[in-house]
Amino acid sequence: MSLVDEFQYGLDAPICLTWELTYACNLSCVHCLSSSGRRDPRELSTVECKALIDEFERMQVFYVNIGGGEPTVRPDFWELVDYATEHHVGVKFSTNGIKITPEVARRLAASDYVDVQISLDGATAEVNDHVRGPGSYATAIRAMRHLSDAGFENFKISVVMTRHNVGQLDAFKAIADRYGAQLRITRLRPSGRGADTWDELHPTAAQQRELYDWLVLHGEGVLTGDSFFHLAGYGDGALPGLNLCGAGRVVCLVDPVGDVYACPFAIHETFLAGNVRAAGFTRVWRESELFTSLRSPQSGGACESCSAFDACRGGCMAAKFFTGLPLDGPDPECVRGHGEPALAGVTSVPKPSLDHSHRRRPVPVTIGMRRPPESACDENPLAGFGR
Repeated sequence: MSLVDEFQYGLDAPICLTWELTYACNLSCVHCLSSSGRRDPRELSTVECKALIDEFERMQVFYVNIGGGEPTVRPDFWELVDYATEHHVGVKFSTNGIKITPEVARRLAASDYVDVQISLDGATAEVNDHVRGPGSYATAIRAMRHLSDAGFENFKISVVMTRHNVGQLDAFKAIADRYGAQLRITRLRPSGRGADTWDELHPTAAQQRELYDWLVLHGEGVLTGDSFFHLAGYGDGALPGLNLCGAGRVVCLVDPVGDVYACPFAIHETFLAGNVRAAGFTRVWRESELFTSLRSPQSGGACESCSAFDACRGGCMAAKFFTGLPLDGPDPECVRGHGEPALAGVTSVPKPSLDHSHRRRPVPVTIGMRRPPESACDENPLAGFGR
């Protein structure tokens, strides 16, 4: 049995486990997958988080991808990171860099079990801040400088590809090289707030080809998280990675309140497998009805007749779902051109199940902010950070 076949039918523990610790965030990125901004008062407590880490250790989960929201704004963030690494669970966390001070950077550089990804969606402030908010480019670059100065090698710069930044790929690589980092690029999905900005932001067909050609030339030195297997349909060169939708098979998401979803890009009740408070993570992963279904043989629908099917496997489940396409239909960005006519027949599009966006305005990217929270749900994630 090939590795793809083995992964297709699921494993005893996820290989890529994303854990969103909080929906609180100081930014309001227009493509945010989880529509983050306001903290959910039902967040897992410190005790519950540690119990979940204990489960990960028993399952032999090698590492977790911690995100949010902005995970570093949780008061117990470093306590949980330390607890995870002490219990043989490595941590890779994504951050906009707001709390990466020189002291924090030195602490990170001293650990062999913690990796960090700095989010950056433009190689210039103009492009980045259009998506992530005013001042976010400067915040990210400052964090990279602190990590570099502390001797942290090969931290990640994580970029969501949009039609505004595909032409900046070489510039992104230059930024990564400048700070001794590794470039990681991921695909834009129409999930969360991304559903509202998909039409404006997703790369054009010509840009998809440009991205593919760039990856063929540079892909071995760039991480992609298997985001671009839909591009394999071009067939002019192999792309690195598994080229398989791992949802519910080797991939899943645990959200801040303990809900377990099949995919980090598919936060919707359709893909909700259970809750760790009710059943425990191990039971949800191994026994949930949804995951059992996803691990059974899947129909590729009309795509199976396409000569590119073995390469692209029909594309991304989340991209199809949130653009109103059937899961056995073509990817909306199908490089063989099957996506556009399929989209023309769409009459309704699912809406994201959750929205934690800031109700009034984003919290400014200001490190010294001390405004008290107006309510539990509207808590300023950076309250007291200057103390």
